[in-house]
Amino acid sequence: MAQGIIRLQAKICAWATAVGKKETEGPLGSCFDLKDPTDKFGQKTWEAAESEMQRRALALAISRRALEPGQIDLLFAGDLLNQCVASAYGLLEYPIPYCGIYGACSTSAEGILLAGMAVTGGIAKWACAVTSSHNCAAERQYRTPVEYGGQRSPTAQWTVTGAGAFLIGGKDEDGVPITRGMVGIPQDSGVRDAANMGGAMALAAADTLKRFFQEAGTIPDDYDRIITGDLGYEGGAILCDLLKAEGIDLRAQYSDCGQLIYDRDRQDVHSGGSGCGCAAVTLGGYLLPRLWEGVEKRILFLPTGALMSPDSIKQGRTIPAVAHLVELESRTLKGET
Repeated sequence: MAQGIIRLQAKICAWATAVGKKETEGPLGSCFDLKDPTDKFGQKTWEAAESEMQRRALALAISRRALEPGQIDLLFAGDLLNQCVASAYGLLEYPIPYCGIYGACSTSAEGILLAGMAVTGGIAKWACAVTSSHNCAAERQYRTPVEYGGQRSPTAQWTVTGAGAFLIGGKDEDGVPITRGMVGIPQDSGVRDAANMGGAMALAAADTLKRFFQEAGTIPDDYDRIITGDLGYEGGAILCDLLKAEGIDLRAQYSDCGQLIYDRDRQDVHSGGSGCGCAAVTLGGYLLPRLWEGVEKRILFLPTGALMSPDSIKQGRTIPAVAHLVELESRTLKGET
């Protein structure tokens, strides 16, 4: 079924993360690979810094399997900037066939899903998924430059400065298995407030999860963790309420990358973290190591993306959203789902 579950035979074999100052100071700070307290990564602009994060993260991920860039068959990458220029410039030096993708903050799952499909289908032996966001670059594109000092709404989230790169190989490689996936269907909850991304995206997450549970025949208790990418505290509460009304109680297994990456009280992030880098670095820095070591056996990873643009917000249009899902298992887990 085109709208159903995609069965995959692929593994995440290596990964790497790069983050800025605020992320390093958060609860997961020790989990990340590359860190820069200036948020600049040696560059003159925020946008160039974001590109450099991607470049360094991909180089590290590939090196961890002792591969050369020329051995990678496909590269899926995207970010939040107009025309995905952070990815285009950051990965320009790599001699790898490049597919630019845009799923807003869901881009990490979209890239992993596409790379997993390419490997499963025999199109690629090795494929990579890369994504990023930068707080200062995103703020001046979508809202106002941080130097402006505008007051933030209680529902606003803090765009993560971070990049994640993931190397996907076949089922016979050593890695974290990607067993199943589901492509999200865009949903429009009617939210027009660019400072309420959680409220705009919760409906998309609920739709994808409900469809997955129905087709897979699974329930929340079958998973150690069901984690969204960046609904934050506002959207996470809405998601749990939406699914509870459908008879699906997530609360025991539910967590959100935007809630984990920052200390809400100490770091003044209002409703939590967001941005393409939020889910990517939390997956690479925190979740994949736990699956690799067998601390967690099976998770559903579900980043959400607000499909808006600066112009659509200025025109007062609603903010549609999408949520892509990948099912990940521990590399120590034997047997099929």
